[in-house]
Parts: sequence; structure tokens; C-alpha cells
Amino acid sequence: MKSRYEQSIPYGWYALEYCNVLAAGDVKPVHYFGRELVLFRTLEGQATLLDAYCPHLGAHLGHGGIAHETSISCPFHGWKFNSNGACVDVPYAKRIPPKVAADGALKSYPIIERNQMIWAWYHPENVEPLFDVVLVDELSSDQWTDLDTYDWRINSIIQEMGENAADIAHFVTVHQAAEMPEGVVTMEGAVRQTVMDSRVNDVDENGVLTEGDDNIVDAKLVSTSMGPGQTIQKFTRMFDVVMLGTVTPIDSQTVELRFNFSMPKSSEGDNQLYAQGFIDEVVRQVGQDIPIWEHKTYRPNPVLCDGDGPIAKYRKWFNQFYEYSA
Repeated sequence: MKSRYEQSIPYGWYALEYCNVLAAGDVKPVHYFGRELVLFRTLEGQATLLDAYCPHLGAHLGHGGIAHETSISCPFHGWKFNSNGACVDVPYAKRIPPKVAADGALKSYPIIERNQMIWAWYHPENVEPLFDVVLVDELSSDQWTDLDTYDWRINSIIQEMGENAADIAHFVTVHQAAEMPEGVVTMEGAVRQTVMDSRVNDVDENGVLTEGDDNIVDAKLVSTSMGPGQTIQKFTRMFDVVMLGTVTPIDSQTVELRFNFSMPKSSEGDNQLYAQGFIDEVVRQVGQDIPIWEHKTYRPNPVLCDGDGPIAKYRKWFNQFYEYSA
């Protein structure tokens, strides 16, 4: 059966888990990048991602593996591998086989813990990181609220989902925006930024989206993407909201999408109510997008018109994250 999408998985930093979910000693089987992987935190506190199958006789380290001070042991025969993927101990042997004694005997992925999340660098040719994970100051500040998190598993690819931001016409038809948003889009290197001013429906005192021309207000969005897997959006209206959006390829046809919101702890009364209503509306709009993403086909040469937005420019920018042209 032919796959729906023929694009390869783009390289970049991808969110795996929330830092506070993975405690010291935890071992989790995970599946990303079309690969079976094991995510664990050593007793010393280092988060590690390795290919899951032991090079000895193929046991999955994520199912019964045990985290130690600086390593993980295989549940089958106890072979230990450190965070660089080197075998550091075979408990019943006098000598470690040279083939697994060096770093990379099990593939190890670069890891960064930032913005309350654990990130792994993926590149199909094992190239070292080419850009960084953006630090969001608000998400490390005790003046901002704990993350309000939402997640979805979606049958689509990152390129298609990111194109939503460039496709300004769909905001009216799909999301019932009061009018087409206007924005300035810049793309340089791995960074894409959109500054968008729009007129949107207000929310009422119960946090419910209002209707009618008398309930239209100005809104501003600054959206910054670093590579394909991380987007920071800062919303300003009668309130401030920061969102960290992460999208991680499960395989070449499926992604995991997470939206993480925070607002100033000083928000209260109407401002807090409006901010929560806005968050609820963003989440609602994702629900509107999902059926389209999951049932559309990819047009490599779409017929575009002058009101569609910078779709072609976006695709040219995104193409750099494929190891070969998609």
C-alpha cells in the first residue's frame, strides 16, 4: 500500500516528554522518528535517548530495562549501556566485545532539557545539531503559571501542519475569523517569524467567543519557529498568553502535537477569564484543523492565488530540513 506522504522525516530538535514527568530511575519505551527508542533518566539525573534494541540478542531496553547511576541495563542479560550508547559492563563476561565498547554501539541522540521539556536532536545522517532550542524566558519564570498542556496524535506531517500559519485564507473559512489577518513573515536560516495583527471576535464574561460586528477587537500575535519542531507564540490582547507548540514525528505519516500555555500569575478577574477563553478557542481551532489535515492530499505544485498567503515561500524555507529535496 502506497504511503500517503512521500516526504522524509525532517531533521531538527523534537520534544519527547515533560521534564517533571521523567524522574530519576524512570525508563520508558517510546516510538519516534519511525524508530523504537528508550527514554530514561539515570540515577544521577541525566535524561538519555537510545535506540531500544540491545545489540546482543535484541531485547527492548524500554521494557524491563533498569536505570543505574550513569547507565541502563538490558532486561535480558544485564548488559549495561551508558548515555553515549557504549556498553560499559557485561556482568558475566571477563571482557566487553570491542564492537560494543565504543560510543554509539547503541545510537544515542543529543538531548537538551529546556522550557520544561526534554528535546532530542534527530538527523537521518547523524549530523550534529545545526541550531538550538529557543529559550522561552516566561517558561522558566516563577511569575508565570504552570503549563496548561494539550496533546494530539495526528495522521499528517509537520510540513503540512506548519503550512497552516502561511495559509491565511483558511482562518476565515475554517475558523470563522472576522477578516483575513495581516502579517509580516520573515524567514532566515532555521528561523521563521510571523508578526500578525488581526481583528477577532471577543470573548464574553464567561469566556465564550462572541459573535457580531460589535464584538470585534484588535489582537496581535508574534510567532517564532526554530526549525520544524518548535514554535513560540506570544499573544497580546487584553491579556498576555505564551504558547510553546511542539510537533514530533512518530513516523513519516504521523505526528504528536503538543500545545503548552502559560500566562502571568498577576492575571486576575476579567483578564484571566479572557485569557482562558482565548486558550480554549485556540484548542477548539486545532480540532477544526485535524479532520482537514487527516483527509487531505499533498499537492507538490498547488494552484495558488494572490490571497493565499506566503505558502510557496514557506515551502522553500521548510525544504532545507529535509536531507534531500522533498
